Amino acid sequence: MAVSPNKKVVVAGLGAVGLPVAEWLSEGVDGFDLVGVSGSTKERAADKVKDFKNPPPVYDLDELVGLADIIVEGLPPAKFFDLAIPAVEQGKILVAVTVTRLLEQPELVDRARETGARIIVPTGALAGFDAVNAASKGTINSLVMLTRKPPQGLVKAPFVVEQGIDLSNLSEPLCLYNGTVRDAAAKFPANVNVAVALSLAGPGPDNTSYEIWADPAVERNTHTVKLDSDSTTLEFTIAGVPTEENPATGKLTPLAVMATLEGLVSPLKIGT
Repeated sequence: MAVSPNKKVVVAGLGAVGLPVAEWLSEGVDGFDLVGVSGSTKERAADKVKDFKNPPPVYDLDELVGLADIIVEGLPPAKFFDLAIPAVEQGKILVAVTVTRLLEQPELVDRARETGARIIVPTGALAGFDAVNAASKGTINSLVMLTRKPPQGLVKAPFVVEQGIDLSNLSEPLCLYNGTVRDAAAKFPANVNVAVALSLAGPGPDNTSYEIWADPAVERNTHTVKLDSDSTTLEFTIAGVPTEENPATGKLTPLAVMATLEGLVSPLKIGT
């Protein structure tokens, strides 16, 4: 029996998500070949991967898509479409972390259907996607998510900056937002990727409620999800350890990307 060739993978962005994923792939993972990476500049990217076991080639962002079968995206929100649009147009598999931007151009999903591309969103810093997705095949009455983050993980959020909110000396929790996921995505584009992904697994961003709090009493990015549907009632809390590089991103997120990649080639896949 012929052995399927390895999937060629590139990693766009070498931050808190992309760098550990790229290093993991560079060490040799069955089913994959890491064929390239990109960073904010070629020089910075080369410096970040120079100590890898097998340092990958470094490219500019606009060179990556044509090299690979699978593109792992870990970019700043402003760069997302520079990668996502050509990936979809070329029929690639895009593993997207900055999922908030998809709400701005939902037609990308329709275009992926036409080109044969796939947009895959890892569970990231959350859990329970399987249950929410399954419940959405019936009737979801309500889906609510509440996030509490250490203040330092929210100081760069556009809403916080624009409103001039000082989070440096909080003595008690401060609710920064309470509304729909769609509206939150515009105000906190780098902080609510998990909420957007959860909403897409369920009733959508306009029908998923969301609260985000800056809380000096927590040391972890803490998310509580409550689901009520005709098939199940679900409530859980997950407290993720923030990454040192970017407190807004939890350490579970790059691990979720790794698990997602393995699910694309593994003969055994657990969960939907």
